[in-house]
Amino acid sequence: MRGLIGVAMVAALSPGLAGAQEPAAERDLCSERPGLGTSACTVEPGRILVETGLADWTHEHGDGERIDTVSFAATELRFGVADATEVQLSWTPYGHQRTRDGAGTVEKAGRVGDVRLAAKQNLSNPDGRGLSFAVLPFVTLPVGRMPIGMGDWGAGLLAPLTYDLTDAIQLEFTPEVDAAVNADGHGRHLAYSGVVGAAVDVTSRVAVMAEVQALHNHEPYDHATSWVAGLSAAWQPRRRVQFDVGAVAGLDHDAPALRIYGGFVTQF
Repeated sequence: MRGLIGVAMVAALSPGLAGAQEPAAERDLCSERPGLGTSACTVEPGRILVETGLADWTHEHGDGERIDTVSFAATELRFGVADATEVQLSWTPYGHQRTRDGAGTVEKAGRVGDVRLAAKQNLSNPDGRGLSFAVLPFVTLPVGRMPIGMGDWGAGLLAPLTYDLTDAIQLEFTPEVDAAVNADGHGRHLAYSGVVGAAVDVTSRVAVMAEVQALHNHEPYDHATSWVAGLSAAWQPRRRVQFDVGAVAGLDHDAPALRIYGGFVTQF
């Protein structure tokens, strides 16, 4: 009788024990590419996410001047250090700028970019599902030289928020406030922006995103607010690999006229 009771107890408890021992489900790829905003999810602890911009071209024009800037292999390394915490290291190894003024004079410059150090702390749902919210403070170190580097240190804070409207549609909002470097490379000024957008899973492997961003720069002698709109797409051939392309168009004369970029993400 004791044996039968023992067997019955083990049988009754075994489903609960088995459930308690099941490992947590692996998170979806937590990419900050593509797009203008920032994801609220964080990288799983012990994993490394590598995000690389293969090429990024921006075209600006105004008052007879044309500026074309291209950066190559801009890379961000993201390390998951806790369930809801990650640290980030970003650097642009090379960028090239070509400027042509109204008289037809052309100037060219090739430089390395600055280094950015950041940490992201998720405050709700680090896997990015449901309602997810995070804070992301950062600092930029003047490793590069102008015009690719900024010439001085800067800092800022982002507070990305995402919400799953349906299984296939996610809404996003990314406010940001910066101590941005002045255009002459000396000192800082207040800058703040906001990005709103929506991402749609077209298939299980393809997603598209539409966004709008407003940015205000409080330069010492030039206060301006600019608006841009972006459209991007991402393709995941495998669970831990993603390729993306995107385009951003200026909506007023204070914004860059056009930006086109592409890159990839991989997780280890």
